[in-house]
Amino acid sequence: MSGSRAGSEEKVGSRQRHQMKVNECKENQNITCVSLRPVQTTVLGKIPKVYLVPFSLSNYKPDQLKYPKSLLDKKSNNEVACKKTEIRKTCRRILTPRMEGTSSKAESTLQKSSLDVYTESNKQQHKSTSDTVILSVDMESSQDLDSDEDTTPGLDEFSGLSPYERKRLKNISENANFFASLQLSESAARLREMIKKRQPPESKRKKPKKRENGTGCRRSMRLLKVEPSGVSLPATPTQPTLIADENPLLPPGPLEMTPENRDDDSELFKRFLQSWAEVSKTSSKNTEKELPNIKSYKANLSGMVINEDTVHKVTKGAIFSVALHPSEIRTLVAAGAKSGQVGLWDLTHQSKEDGIYVFQPHSQPVSCLYFSPANPAHILSLSYDGTLRCGDFSRAIFEEVYRDERNSFSSFDFLGEDASTLIVGHWNGNISLVDRRTPGTSYEKLINSSLSKIRTVHVHPVHRQYFITAGLRDVHVYDTRHLKPRRSQPLISLTEHTKSIASAYFSPLTGNRVVTTCADCKLRIFDSSCISSEIPLLTTIRHNTNTGRWLTRFQAVWDPKQEDCVIVGSMAHPRRVEIFHETGKQVHSFFGGECLVSVCSINTMHPTRYILAGGNSSGKIHVFMN
Repeated sequence: MSGSRAGSEEKVGSRQRHQMKVNECKENQNITCVSLRPVQTTVLGKIPKVYLVPFSLSNYKPDQLKYPKSLLDKKSNNEVACKKTEIRKTCRRILTPRMEGTSSKAESTLQKSSLDVYTESNKQQHKSTSDTVILSVDMESSQDLDSDEDTTPGLDEFSGLSPYERKRLKNISENANFFASLQLSESAARLREMIKKRQPPESKRKKPKKRENGTGCRRSMRLLKVEPSGVSLPATPTQPTLIADENPLLPPGPLEMTPENRDDDSELFKRFLQSWAEVSKTSSKNTEKELPNIKSYKANLSGMVINEDTVHKVTKGAIFSVALHPSEIRTLVAAGAKSGQVGLWDLTHQSKEDGIYVFQPHSQPVSCLYFSPANPAHILSLSYDGTLRCGDFSRAIFEEVYRDERNSFSSFDFLGEDASTLIVGHWNGNISLVDRRTPGTSYEKLINSSLSKIRTVHVHPVHRQYFITAGLRDVHVYDTRHLKPRRSQPLISLTEHTKSIASAYFSPLTGNRVVTTCADCKLRIFDSSCISSEIPLLTTIRHNTNTGRWLTRFQAVWDPKQEDCVIVGSMAHPRRVEIFHETGKQVHSFFGGECLVSVCSINTMHPTRYILAGGNSSGKIHVFMN
């Protein structure tokens, strides 16, 4: 019995052991079904390993079950190694956990964790089939991850994701909260509103602000309207709307000779007029004299000096013309200004202020001024305003000789020695012949097609039927006997000039020479002794004629006493007035030291005495005399 009993028990035991082996085999088969096979995924910097930790169900609590988290290197948190192309094939070892008690709940939990790992590996496999990755979990880092997961809200709903995905979502959430705290959207909205409110400037280039304090750039005292002594001049009101009416034409007819710088009933002015009326009666006419040789001429020039008593401001504005009275007893200088004034300065008076008288016979610049060769008590003035007037000291009036409101005048000269006929040049190239012997003003207007502009007109001193004109680039010589109303052709044309011409004059006694002043910094002297088809060029003198826009242009003129010498201003320092011989040699230079500190653009010499008068662009007259 005992043997049969033992045999039955042995059969039952073997049957139970066989059943346990079958069950164990089934369990192993179930686990094997959900185990991971070697997959090919992307390598994240380093190759981690996966460890499955055994656990016991005796101390198990549902809320304490923690999933392992992948441990990645700190430097490879945000970097993915895209250049590694090695393919590794490894077999995952499946470790069977040792459990003190096995239940269906534990099996389902283990199966779920295995499925999560399998799902994650499938996701990585879809991303890249050329690289391999093995998700690993470190036992030591799982505690830190578990603590983070416990404190992070809202991760229960992502329990089906891998630890790496949950960590990534946590970082995204934290970053979103951080940027939300910065309120970037509100700041951007405020900036947009500020940009919309701010309008772009109308002008592309901003004008620099003027400095109210501090030393600025150096400015001319003339532009600042300040006298050299430092006293400011009264401000002249400028109204843009009245630009056209700033220089209105004066009424036609005679104008009273009333000085602007003195009272009407000044006794001193009456004595001045009487003295000049007497001088004109007793003044001797110019008689022909032999020309002095060059040595005596230089000696006389060296004796001419300037001092404070022979320098004074006569007119307002730049001086455009200067004339010296031919009297040998008294010294009278006349100046025509840009403002239309005519100033007279009698240097015989002891006080400079008592001998200066300023008149306003014109409204625009006075470009030409001559004392009458027939009656020295008459002074004729021509202006840009289209008027030609004669100042009569004996009657104290400025009578109107010629008027043309449609055209502007540039220059004039006397055709007859008795000053009864005149020739007038226009800025537009026209020429007018004026006869003063008729009750009115009879003239004939001539148009020269070869000249578009006339700057100066000068009559031959001996053969008075000839006259010379200076245009833009050419100098023409005409014969009054062959003038026509239309298309008058010149006898001779001088075309050696390369730039604009300022003046052209015959020599004063014989007319055998012509001097021209050109903007190409050259003075040219021609031989006009035989007026034929050509006038040869004798001499070219290099001289700086670039006066600029603020200074009156130079005009080289002949010395009435010396047939072969010309007088011209200079831009050189120290300031001076120069005299050149027709051969080009410099004869003399007038220096004034402190009395001559400006450029004298317009100069003239006395016909018989050694007196030189020069005018600058501020209205001052400088007189050199012996």
